[in-house]
Amino acid sequence: MISVDLIEAGNASHSDVDHLMVDLQEKRIDDKIPDTLIFVEHPEIVTIGRRGMLDGLEAPDGFASSNVDRGGGITWHGPGQLVGYPVFKWQEESIRKVITTIEEWIIISLDKLGIKAVRNEAMQGVWYEDQKIASIGLAFSKWVSRHGFDINLATPPGRIESVEGCGLPVGKHTSLSQFGFDISIKQMQDILIETMPQVLGRNVVEKSTLETS
Repeated sequence: MISVDLIEAGNASHSDVDHLMVDLQEKRIDDKIPDTLIFVEHPEIVTIGRRGMLDGLEAPDGFASSNVDRGGGITWHGPGQLVGYPVFKWQEESIRKVITTIEEWIIISLDKLGIKAVRNEAMQGVWYEDQKIASIGLAFSKWVSRHGFDINLATPPGRIESVEGCGLPVGKHTSLSQFGFDISIKQMQDILIETMPQVLGRNVVEKSTLETS
C-alpha cells in the first residue's frame, strides 16, 4: 500500500494552492516527499487550460479568471465544490488509465453515498442523469501529476451552469444539490479517503492543514 500525506487546505485561493502544487511536484519527482493529496474549496474563479488558451477562450462576464498549465479548456471552481489535487507518482501505463482510475474513485465513492454516477465513454469526467458533476484535468512531469479533479456538491445556483466548461455547452455542468442530494465537503472528503485503498492502492497516513496569507 502506497502512503499518502493529506493536506486539508480548507477554503484557499487557487493561486496559493497552485504555487504549493508546483513545489510539491518538484519534491515528489525527487522522492523528497511521499504522494500528497490536497483537498480544498476555492473562492469562485474560472481557470483556463492550455487548450482553452490556444482556442482563445475567455471566462464569461462577471467571473474572475486565471490561466493554468493543465490540459483542457474552461473549468469553474467555487463554493460548494470539493477540489482534489493528487501530487502522485503514478504507475499506470497511460494518462488515460490515470484519468479512468480517478473517475472510478469518484464513482465508487458516490455510490457509497447512494448516488449512481456514471462515466461517459465519449468525454472524461463523472456524470449524473446526463449532467456533468465532476471534472478531471491534470498536468504531468516525469509521471508525477499536478492539478486534479473537482466534485460539484452544492454550488451556488446558476453559477457553474452558466459556464461553458470542458468544451460543453452552458447548462451541462451542475451540482448534486440540484438533484436533492445534501453532501458536505467533509463528508465527500471522508468517503474518498475511505475508498482510496480499494481503488488507488493508497492510504492516508499523515494529515496537515494549509496556512495561507
